[in-house]
Amino acid sequence: MLDPAIAARLKRDPAGLVAAIAQQYDTGEVLMLGWMDDEALHRTLTTGRCTYWSRSRQAYWVKGETSGHQQWVKSVALDCDGDALLVKVDQVGAACHTGDRTCFDTDVLNAVHGSPAERAGREWGVGGAGGFGGAGQSLQDRGDPGGSPPRGQQLASSRSSS
Repeated sequence: MLDPAIAARLKRDPAGLVAAIAQQYDTGEVLMLGWMDDEALHRTLTTGRCTYWSRSRQAYWVKGETSGHQQWVKSVALDCDGDALLVKVDQVGAACHTGDRTCFDTDVLNAVHGSPAERAGREWGVGGAGGFGGAGQSLQDRGDPGGSPPRGQQLASSRSSS
């Protein structure tokens, strides 16, 4: 049975589950997202092996029990809201059911890259909605010695000129 003090801190979804992010303990690599209920978390904390609740099979599964791709627990942390767990593991073999090292290896989405400089521009009142420039002004006009726009504006500019 899960320690009542831990159980009281969990914020579960309507199915009684909490998201559990598995991360390689020594590299920080994000491996996968699984789901745990109180019993799965109890088993994970007390056996040293990650146990998840399979939403599709409606059953507990110990990671690697059939595949050999085990997750050996190094630490478990509850996030500040109590609605997610970070399980640092030593992953043996692939973490993803597809055979990939992580579940996040193959479908990387295009995204505009942000940077602290863009935020600083907004906080300092430089430029309009994008944080820089506006009304045809360049970063050089604003005193930026590099004169190059933030990556997000570079991508937007290159898309509009195509």
